[in-house]
Amino acid sequence: MTVKIEGRVQGVYYRAWTEQTARRLNLDGWVRNRRDGSVEAVFSGPDAQVDDMLRRCADGPPDARVSNVVVTDEGGAPPSGFTVLPTH
Repeated sequence: MTVKIEGRVQGVYYRAWTEQTARRLNLDGWVRNRRDGSVEAVFSGPDAQVDDMLRRCADGPPDARVSNVVVTDEGGAPPSGFTVLPTH
């Protein structure tokens, strides 16, 4: 599942927080900043863990101010593991 997280999500540790949280939940995927100021991520794994990650993304790390989490694609499977990608 591909998601776009909007709000104050860059420069507040959001990517690193996402990577750590996704790894704790044993999810596969990736996260990256987007040039428009949002964060994009792909999460793959058991439905319950993906749903938990989506709920957590709505809050993010302490300094983030998330205004919106939008699922942009529900298909596809990323390679195993979770990583931070360069800005796109």
